[in-house]
Amino acid sequence: MLAVRPPKSPQDPAVIMITSPLEAEHVAAIAAVDPARTRVIYRPDLLPPLRYVCDHTGLEGWRRSAAGETEWRELLAQADVLWDFYIPPAGETEPGEADVLHDYQTAPGTGPLDLSPRLAWVQTTSAGVGQMVRQLGLAQPDPIVTTASGVHRGPLAEFVFAALLYHVKQFAHLNEQKGRHHWQRLATGDLAGLNLAVIGPGRIGAEVIRIANAFGMNTGAMGRSDRPGRAEELGVERLVGRENLHDLLAWADCVVLSTPHTDETEQLLDSSGIAAMKPGAVLINIARGLVVDEAAMIEALRSGQIGFAALDVVTKEPLDPASPLWDLPNVLISPHSASTAYRENERILEIFIHNLRCYLDGRTDEMTPVLDKQRLY
Repeated sequence: MLAVRPPKSPQDPAVIMITSPLEAEHVAAIAAVDPARTRVIYRPDLLPPLRYVCDHTGLEGWRRSAAGETEWRELLAQADVLWDFYIPPAGETEPGEADVLHDYQTAPGTGPLDLSPRLAWVQTTSAGVGQMVRQLGLAQPDPIVTTASGVHRGPLAEFVFAALLYHVKQFAHLNEQKGRHHWQRLATGDLAGLNLAVIGPGRIGAEVIRIANAFGMNTGAMGRSDRPGRAEELGVERLVGRENLHDLLAWADCVVLSTPHTDETEQLLDSSGIAAMKPGAVLINIARGLVVDEAAMIEALRSGQIGFAALDVVTKEPLDPASPLWDLPNVLISPHSASTAYRENERILEIFIHNLRCYLDGRTDEMTPVLDKQRLY
């Protein structure tokens, strides 16, 4: 159970600190929710330059000045609420080995609860933050962590079908022919009638299933629960538990990984699972890199056991320039950006404002989506 906190008041305003770049109109919208009971801290001059729209980490290698870092820590010490996790300064982080968003481990005394001892709630800008939360020492019940789960389902599902159509309609071949100024008619495949399996039918996976059904594909899924009625809710022909994963893989022409990265799902698609796949099947990973045995996947791509892979994530990010994945002709690589759309912050803001009203009124049980710190999603 989440701790129930007393409603905030003008005498004890909630201090909200925005710790990653955010559009001015969104900052204003947060400040306008309840000016009497909140105080918003936003210092874009202490945040890194953006690399792209809705960039939550900023320019790589950027660091605050010593004076800026001192001021940053003074501001963090006042915060009850954080929009996103803070950007750690140089020399205080060590690159992690796990494939998690914002992959770092803080030095002693520099974790969120060290720098923000009043911290009661963090709104993250990603859905897959379970491993990061554990790394940062926030696995205890408090503070509350709400995620952006659901915000990225549309863009990620669109990526899945962009990749499938790219492969089935032979866009790489068409582009090569265009470069040669060569006109030659051909036949291509279609999605209707293909078997698509979703591993992890949560919000994102359910959206993939919905669109696949609209294309006339046959759909199946593997999830934590295969209870009666769940298959009908998802709209799939078959729903299996983990013990029957290999049967589902053998059936599928296309496999979409959309499961969170937890201890339970790490290496979920291992060498035996890859061997069980239908020869020439398509693999699309919009989950996390460590869900797959990457070495076994590379060998399967070379042999043709996996006919095509679209990878938004890899085991270690950024992908090593020496990785063979760069040069395999049957691989499409996205730099962990399939979920990032121009309107991302606008959609996260809707979640945050709902949760902020709940938090201010002491209705923490109505905040959503709350990270389950045991399951890590």
